[in-house]
Amino acid sequence: MAPIAVGDSLPEGTVAYFDENDQLQQASVHSLVAGKKVVLFGVPGAFTPTCSTKHVPGFIEKSGDLKAKGVNDILLISVNDPFVMKAWSKTYPENKDVKFLADGSAAYTHALGLELDLSEKGLGIRSKRFALLVDNLKVVVANIESGGEFTVSSAEDILKAL
Repeated sequence: MAPIAVGDSLPEGTVAYFDENDQLQQASVHSLVAGKKVVLFGVPGAFTPTCSTKHVPGFIEKSGDLKAKGVNDILLISVNDPFVMKAWSKTYPENKDVKFLADGSAAYTHALGLELDLSEKGLGIRSKRFALLVDNLKVVVANIESGGEFTVSSAEDILKAL
C-alpha cells in the first residue's frame, strides 16, 4: 500500500485513549479530525529514545505556536496499547495539548501505509516516524521519515509549513 500523501483524505479507523476522567475511550479518527485543522504525528514507539526526548517534547513545546497558527488539535499516534500510551503521557506533566492515541494492533498505521517492520530488532510492526498536517480530513502536509530517522517530522517542520 502506498503511504498517505498530500491531497489524500485520512482513512477512517479507530484509536483508543484515556480521557480527562481517566476513562478508556475508543474513537474514530474521523470524529477526532473532521472539520478541524490538526497535526497527526506518529512515532515508532512509546518510551523509545528519539520519540521521548525529541519528537514528543518538540510538539509539546511548540503547541502554543501551532495553535496560534490555526491548529485545533495535536494528535500523537503510536503502535502501543492505550495503557502504555497513558503511562507515557504522564511522563510529560507540562503537556496540555498533545493527545496520546493508541493503535495497538497497527491497523490504523497500516491504513495510512506507514508501517515499519522492526521485527529484526525484536520490536515487531511499528509506525514510521511522520507528521501530517490535516485540514478537514485532507492531508495538506505529509512529512514522512525513512526508517527511524528524525529529519522532516518535527514540530518546527510543521510550523514552517504553516
